[in-house]
Amino acid sequence: MTSMNNTTELPVDHTERMARARLALEGLSIGDAFGQQFFSLYANIDQIVAERGVPAAPWYWTDDTAMAISIVEELGCSGEVDQDGLAKRFAARHAAEPHRGYGGMAHRILMAIDSGASWSDVSPKAFDGQGSMGNGGAMRVGPVGAYFADDYDAVVENARRSAEVTHAHPDGQAGAIAIAVAAAFVSRAGANAGPEMAEEMFATVLERTPDGLTRTGIVRAAELSLDFDVSTVIHAVGNGSQIVSYDTVPFTLWCAARHMGSYEDALWTTVLGLGDVDTTAAIVGGIVINGRSEGAIPQEWIESREALPI
Repeated sequence: MTSMNNTTELPVDHTERMARARLALEGLSIGDAFGQQFFSLYANIDQIVAERGVPAAPWYWTDDTAMAISIVEELGCSGEVDQDGLAKRFAARHAAEPHRGYGGMAHRILMAIDSGASWSDVSPKAFDGQGSMGNGGAMRVGPVGAYFADDYDAVVENARRSAEVTHAHPDGQAGAIAIAVAAAFVSRAGANAGPEMAEEMFATVLERTPDGLTRTGIVRAAELSLDFDVSTVIHAVGNGSQIVSYDTVPFTLWCAARHMGSYEDALWTTVLGLGDVDTTAAIVGGIVINGRSEGAIPQEWIESREALPI
């Protein structure tokens, strides 16, 4: 079974939900494109962040955004995550632009789906039958949390389903669930979202995140002071360098909690952590933006990001 119900009827508030999903995509994609610029700037990162030296345009987005676009398109069509439909969208977009920075396993899974294989056959076979526990499910899921923000149960189920298409390992799915719940939490908080709500955000995420390495890392991140130096936080929970959920999600939740009321501050703190910096910035951007709308993202950043085909 790949659909949550047997009807294609869209919810009555679908237009409002899609507006939230598109806002999350905007925050995610600009974060992705912004973060991508820092892979070549590692040596000078402290000075760049201190001076807030915005990288030169254009900023090209990566597979993080490409897959998030497919999720938003699927939500727009189905009003939920239909896994067969989403798999086809993922594969088609990958086939059209395979240069977007997809990982090796993602290439293999998506090429197989594009060739006619079922995602349900291909995804569980990854990594010698363990399935992927990578951070790919988390990097693209912000719009799911925003779309279903009024229903945490739907957030959890649709986030899990969006990840499972490529990430059969439970921990890869747990990372997507955690990030989607965080995005929903900030969307619910709206203009009231701020770091004073960090404890509540972590509690809400932990209540719904399945047990495993990712949840253990989130517990650790929740215990870290928001005043800590970024290097201290990375030492405790990682920064995405391992490209897995448990090494990525805890750090991004800490960054989002620390700057829940400021998209710009959240992104600068995130890139200071380096690691898988396009993905960490995409995740944080896709969470924090949900508390704001007009004026949250600097106009220069909006204009610097490569246009989206949606």
